[in-house]
Amino acid sequence: MDIIDWLKNRGITVKNTEMIHQAFMHSSYAHEHRSHHDNERLEFMGDAVLQLWSSNAIWPLNISEGQMTRLRAQLVCEKALAIYARQLHLNDFLLLGSGEEKSGGRDKDAIIADMMEAFLGALFLDQGMPAVDNILNEVITPRLAHPEDVGVIHDYKTKLQEYVQADSSRQVHYVLVHESGTPNNPVFEMNCMVDDLVMGTGKGSSKKQAEQNAARNAFEKLSR
Repeated sequence: MDIIDWLKNRGITVKNTEMIHQAFMHSSYAHEHRSHHDNERLEFMGDAVLQLWSSNAIWPLNISEGQMTRLRAQLVCEKALAIYARQLHLNDFLLLGSGEEKSGGRDKDAIIADMMEAFLGALFLDQGMPAVDNILNEVITPRLAHPEDVGVIHDYKTKLQEYVQADSSRQVHYVLVHESGTPNNPVFEMNCMVDDLVMGTGKGSSKKQAEQNAARNAFEKLSR
C-alpha cells in the first residue's frame, strides 16, 4: 500500500498524486535522485495549516489566551508531530536517501515531524481543510477530550521503559490479545507485559496507539 491507497481507504481521493508523494520526499532523497522537489516548501504550508487547525480546535476549551498559546505550541511541537505520524504509520511512506536511511533517519523525530507538516500542507492544497480534519481529528482531538492531559503529549512507552529500567533489568514488551472492527476501522487490544506479568491493557485504531494506551495504563499503576 502506498500513501494514495492509504488516503483512499479513508475516503480521500487525491487529485494531485505527485504533490502528495512529494510531501514524503526528504531532501536527501531528492538530492540522490537529482530532483528539486523535496518536501521543504510543503512544510511551510503545513505549519500554517497546523496553526489554524489547532487554534480552531482549542478555542472551545474556554481557557485564557496564554493557556491557548502554550497548549497550541505543545500540540504542534516536533515531538508531538512525530508521535502523530508514527501513530498513523505515515513514516512508513518516507523517502530517504541511502545515507540518511542507514544513519537511522527514518526514526528521527525532526525528519518525521517535517514530513508530517509537509503531508498536511499537501493535503490541504489538494483537498482543503475537511481532509486535514480527517487526519488530525484522529490524533489530536482525543487529547483535547481529557483535561488532565491538555497541553501534554506523552510517549508513554518511553516513559514506562525508563521507569521500569531505572532500578532493575526488567523488560517491557507488548502482546496483541484481540483484534476487531473492519479493515477501514480496526480496533486493536494490546497487553503491556513487564517480564511475564500483564501490567496494562489498551485499545486503539492502530497497534501503536493500543501499545501507547497499554503503556499509559501500566505506567499509571506502577507510578502511584
